[in-house]
Amino acid sequence: MSAFSLDPRLEADTIALGDLELCSVRLMNDARFPWLILVPRRADIVELDDLAAQDSQQLMQEARIAVGVMRAVAAPDKVNVAGLGNVVSQFHLHVIGRFASDPAWPGPVWGHGTRQDYPAHGVQPLIDRFTKAFAEA
Repeated sequence: MSAFSLDPRLEADTIALGDLELCSVRLMNDARFPWLILVPRRADIVELDDLAAQDSQQLMQEARIAVGVMRAVAAPDKVNVAGLGNVVSQFHLHVIGRFASDPAWPGPVWGHGTRQDYPAHGVQPLIDRFTKAFAEA
């Protein structure tokens, strides 16, 4: 079994926020939506059932934490939690804050428009808010 490494596409498209017990927590670099990615730090995980039972339970706990953090930081109308993996096969969960006013509402965020990177000067306050909320969760 190989050691855990983050898929290069996830590395390129996200900003590291820190780690929970199981998952690396990343912020999707798309200013249109508040969007977290949870990546279990286990090697060779492609599907949910590739995780050990204990890790699956921990993942659900961490997803619950991430949803609570999303609600506290972004106050969205709805939080979507999904695992797709059609582009990036490494197992990861998306935790996306959605608003009735967002550009993709009520449809999915995938395939809607073009990603808009956070401006370098504007992302740090959001990173700080998410990091603080995770520390307090």
